[in-house]
Amino acid sequence: MLAASGFVMIALFLLAVLSRRVSVLIALTALPVLAALVTGHGGELGGLIAEGLTTVAPVAIMITFAVLYFSLMVDAGLFDPAVARVLRWAKGDPLKITVGTAVLTVLVALDGDGASTFLIMVSAMLPIYRKLGMRPLVLAGVVCLGAGVMNMVPWGGPTARAMAALDLDSGDLFVPAIPAMIAGILWVIFAAFLIGRAERRRLGPIELDETIGPDLPRRTRAESVRFWFNVVLTLALVVVLLLQLADLEVVFVLAFVAALLVNRPSWPRQQELFEKHGHNVVLVTTMIFAAGVFTGILGGTGMIEAMARALVGVIPEGASGILPVAVAITSMPLSLVFTPDAYYFGVLPVLAETAAAFGVDPAEIGTAAILGQMTTGFPLSPLTASTFILIGMTGVSLGAHQRFIFKWAFGTTLAMTAVALLTGAISF
Repeated sequence: MLAASGFVMIALFLLAVLSRRVSVLIALTALPVLAALVTGHGGELGGLIAEGLTTVAPVAIMITFAVLYFSLMVDAGLFDPAVARVLRWAKGDPLKITVGTAVLTVLVALDGDGASTFLIMVSAMLPIYRKLGMRPLVLAGVVCLGAGVMNMVPWGGPTARAMAALDLDSGDLFVPAIPAMIAGILWVIFAAFLIGRAERRRLGPIELDETIGPDLPRRTRAESVRFWFNVVLTLALVVVLLLQLADLEVVFVLAFVAALLVNRPSWPRQQELFEKHGHNVVLVTTMIFAAGVFTGILGGTGMIEAMARALVGVIPEGASGILPVAVAITSMPLSLVFTPDAYYFGVLPVLAETAAAFGVDPAEIGTAAILGQMTTGFPLSPLTASTFILIGMTGVSLGAHQRFIFKWAFGTTLAMTAVALLTGAISF
């Protein structure tokens, strides 16, 4: 009964989300409540929901302050010097422009927000591409690659969803994948090199009279102090993340407060920041808390465990070891089929519980999923609104964009999967 109810509920959830007839928020909350009532757990709803919300609260807190922190850093111009230097280094060489685009995208995408990354990168680079006669298709593709691999950060949507769905923290799921992510970044730069070389052959080097790139006005002493404070604080955050010295939610709360006091000490200026970026925070954290309701009910009623037992009965014993690799390799193409909510909240928990029944750590399944599902795959998926920001601003069609960049994006996932296997982040 529990397994059947669970599968029916998952099917209804996927149907509702993929058909877009019901909002994700309603699907994540109303459907599991209905399933609990049908299976006789109506009297336990309060406790199940409370347990689920408590579980995802640290993730929601971390995302809230991480998004605000990096939004503040972008507004404060932390990455402006890097942008200016890369563009001036590239000058009129299409190959250097393409590689520079990849490097800049990786930096700008640190905030984990694909839409803002596309807005910033296309606004900055499209005039240069047009001036050089480079194809906007190349710009869209390379930005897609850089934003995709950087969407793996713990405060990005896919990893946050995976942590919430599996009740894991970044140390369990993301940190083991850091070597793979670094490999993904290197692959993106290599792919940009090959794409840029093709553009150079098509156009040849172009010398421009005027300087390419934004001017950097001389900073006042106070502005210089703020800039270097931001640099040191951000580097310290990266060190804490890599060494797992403290819980990320605590670190980001403290870092954001410190950065806010230094960069925007007055309340009116702080209000400007919240008004500008608050909607991004609300959208993400609302989904995370709704996911807490979803997973709290499914886990607390025993539905996930029952579904996993049913799947264990049909999976051959010898095939259990390839589950993490299978999840990793299929994760990127499935971005074209499943929305992140449908995959991470509907499919991933069942896959993880099934793997656990065969002795595979559920964290491996979560790590495998973020190697492609709505990370490398999101900027070419028709299921994400930000994809249409990218292709709309560059003026390319979705079909042309997908045909041009799919193999390179899938290559990112394959490169990361290989390194994840070598480093033990996932097993075979």
